[in-house]
Amino acid sequence: MSDIARRDRLLSGLRVYLVADPAQLPGPLEDAVAAALEGGVTAVQLRAKSLTDRECVELARRLKRLCDRTGALLFVNDRPDIALAVDCDGVHLGVDDLPLEDARRILGSDMLIGYSPELDEQAITARSAGADYLGIGPLFGTASKADAGAAIGLDTLRRRVGMAEVPVIGIGGITPENTPAVMQAGAAGVAVVGAIIRADDPRRAA
Repeated sequence: MSDIARRDRLLSGLRVYLVADPAQLPGPLEDAVAAALEGGVTAVQLRAKSLTDRECVELARRLKRLCDRTGALLFVNDRPDIALAVDCDGVHLGVDDLPLEDARRILGSDMLIGYSPELDEQAITARSAGADYLGIGPLFGTASKADAGAAIGLDTLRRRVGMAEVPVIGIGGITPENTPAVMQAGAAGVAVVGAIIRADDPRRAA
């Protein structure tokens, strides 16, 4: 895949990015993800810290089949090994996960790597270290991730969009009402957890 085609695919995938965590739901995660994909979700990140490795691989494979039907991207949070095993589109890492340089060495040049920086300096150096896109937040605060920290606001998002040399998505407290402001701040898309996955109708919410 050419660099241009790869970037175009990434940009189209980042528009509506669903973070799917089975711990957020009492029922099957696949049902909610399938509905969200029907509603227009363009990427899914599996975040499954409560599952065993085997359970995570099996769930990722089921989600991969769903994403393949609509052309959505599939990422796995924290786990390059599982992303490789399932042939996902990429992995998403935080500052306490495997360093970007090591993840890139393991995954090669084709697989996509997302990264959530906590400091401006990390946003600036992310591309050279191997990141393809950044997740910036929590923008408005969130109840979906206990360790997300305090809301950083749109000014920080706008500043880091200007610093980063890769596309940026906003995350944390995203709703239909505040999404336009996030996009106007320069984001390529929004990452959503509870507003879609816990909705009564995930398809409509997406």
